[in-house]
This record gives sequence, structure tokens and C-alpha cells, in this order.
Amino acid sequence: MKENVIISLADSKYFDLLNELVNSIKRFKESQNTAICILDAGLTEDQKSILSSKVDEIKSSDWDIKVSEFKILGKKWLKSLITRAYLPKYFPNYKKYMWIDADAYVNSWKAVELYFLGCENKKLSIATSADRVSKRVLRAEWIFGSFAKIKSQNYKHAKSSGFSEKIAREVALKPHLNAGVFALEADAPHWDVWRNYLFQALKKGKVFGSDQIALNITVYVDQLPLEILPAYCNWIFINEMKYDSRKNTYVEPSLPNHEIGIVHFAGKNNDQIRNNKNFLSEIETIDGKIIKKKLRFID
Repeated sequence: MKENVIISLADSKYFDLLNELVNSIKRFKESQNTAICILDAGLTEDQKSILSSKVDEIKSSDWDIKVSEFKILGKKWLKSLITRAYLPKYFPNYKKYMWIDADAYVNSWKAVELYFLGCENKKLSIATSADRVSKRVLRAEWIFGSFAKIKSQNYKHAKSSGFSEKIAREVALKPHLNAGVFALEADAPHWDVWRNYLFQALKKGKVFGSDQIALNITVYVDQLPLEILPAYCNWIFINEMKYDSRKNTYVEPSLPNHEIGIVHFAGKNNDQIRNNKNFLSEIETIDGKIIKKKLRFID
């Protein structure tokens, strides 16, 4: 029995991305000791047939927390924002659970190892979207003189999800944790706390973003064990990464140009890449050349 598992979810529209994620995992020999499980949020029978030969198990995802149809508007993939808080329920008997969004792929197995290592001793292993290449991590609305109203992603989402001013302020200036990739042990205390905050967030807030603010509150307000990994473990700054043509891999744009562990096409800025696997992006090499490449995973 494999102790560790990597889980993702997709509907039929995200199948190509999901399939690329699975292929990116299986190309590493180390993946033989790690299970791959898929949550089905609207895959076709043909798509599930393709995946079934590559993964350990496929299960249909539920609405683990009921959400009004008005908030869903037929978007079954929104289940991923809820079911990721219930992974041990769907696939029991594993020791460590790693979640990777379907619009991401593994570029270096070392990142996977870091996630599983980081979640030991009941810690949440996760990366933050704050990095040295970030153009801005907070917004300041200058009122007069040196006085300003500070705005942050955590504060905004906490307030829009109905959390108190006290909680919103507690998480406001903390590094935003991206729930698109994370790892937790099966018996970590985070699961139950996260679900409770997620339930609260879904009562008043939107489905999108509810899981992330609930998870941020879980670790920052309840002070549960946390291991923050480097941004290259969940790289969402696609326009900023560079290409090392000698090593044939993507790297951080700044020295020491560490290899990107997981490439994550999150955000509206990456719509063209997500929607078209043949889209050519301009990317700078570490020796200063500008080339055009398809940034999606290629076998």
C-alpha cells in the first residue's frame, strides 16, 4: 500500500490540463511509490477511460458543503474549492495527501518531495504567492499625508466572506497562502478547522476564493502548524520565469535561478495558455535571449 497520494480534480473542459498534470507526475520514476487519485467533476466516460490506465483511482466528487445553485451557476468544477478540504474522506488509508490544481504540472520532483517532507509532524505544507518577483503584495490607498488605508487579498476575502473585523485584521498582513498546491497528513488538525471556516465562508461569500481564505484563517488565527515553502514550489508568476536552455527547464528569474518545481497557470493572466495548449509565449532565457515557447507540459 502506497503511503502518499497526489490528488486533483477536473471537469471535461479541463481534461487536457489534468491529463498533462498526470503525465508530468508519471514521467518521474519516483512517482511509482506515490498514488495518483482523481476527483471527477464532470469528465466524460472516454476521458475517465484514458485516465484510468494511468491513475490509482477515480471517484465522483460531491458537494461536501451544500451551496446554493445561484452561487454555482452550473460550474461543477467549483467543487474543487470544497472537496480539497475533504480529501481523506474520498481516498482513505493514505498517510500524506498532496493536492495539485489541474491547471498545474510538476516540473521537478524535488518540489513534490518538499511538500511531503514539509507536512510531517502534522504541519500544513504550502507556498505563498508573496515572492521577490511580486510587483505588489499589498495595496495602499493614500488618504492624506503619511496616512493610508491598507488593502490586502486576505483582508478583502475575509470581509467579503463574512468574517469579523478582528479576524480580517489578523490575516490581513500575513503572506497569502495559495491553496492550489498543498500537503497535509491524514491526522493533521487542519482538516476539521478548515472545514468549519469553509462552511462559514460559503454562507456569506462567493465559492471562488472561499477555500483559500478559510485555510489562511485556519493557520493564522488558530495558529496551527505551518511550513511555508519557496514560491518555486508553486510558481504562478508565469510571465516572470526564465528558461535555462542548457538544462532544458524553467527557472526563477533571479539568482540563483532555482528550477521551478510546479508550474501553475492560475489567474486571468494565464487564460490564453490554459485555453490553448499550442499558445506561444515569449520567455527570456537566463542568458538574456527572448524566445517563443509553448509553456504547457509536453511529454
